[in-house]
Amino acid sequence: MSFFDLSANTIEGQPAPLEQWKGRVLLVVNTASECGLTPQYTGLQKLHESYGGRGFSVVGIPSNDFGRQEPGSPEQICEFTSSRYKVTFPLLEKSVTKGDEQSPVFAFLTKGHSEPKWNFHKYLVGRDGAVIRDFGSQVEPDSAEVKQAIEAALAK
Repeated sequence: MSFFDLSANTIEGQPAPLEQWKGRVLLVVNTASECGLTPQYTGLQKLHESYGGRGFSVVGIPSNDFGRQEPGSPEQICEFTSSRYKVTFPLLEKSVTKGDEQSPVFAFLTKGHSEPKWNFHKYLVGRDGAVIRDFGSQVEPDSAEVKQAIEAALAK
């Protein structure tokens, strides 16, 4: 099974087969609007812009699992991310990242990798749809570690 075999909904509630990103390298991130790490949206947007032309995308998945720091409606989340952080990368609908009600997307991402322990946990997915590695919440999107991993994935 591949990440691209899964399906989810956009933040607007429309079906979003993940195969639309087949062949791209993805950084899939659980996001939140009221977290001390929320400024990571800036770095995520920069990655999305910098590497987008080379077959890379950031995909944000809002989650209210940690400290209830994503309480907003889809409309509120979209307004917040676009007005405050100028986010243009795709956002999927709010999802459960862990536990008994974990979404199928996070069940796939966490198989063999860490479950998120907080907001802004990042999963690097290769062009083949396999999870290459994950990065904890404290790892900044524009860190050398993340950029090197993206570069290596894009080179394959």
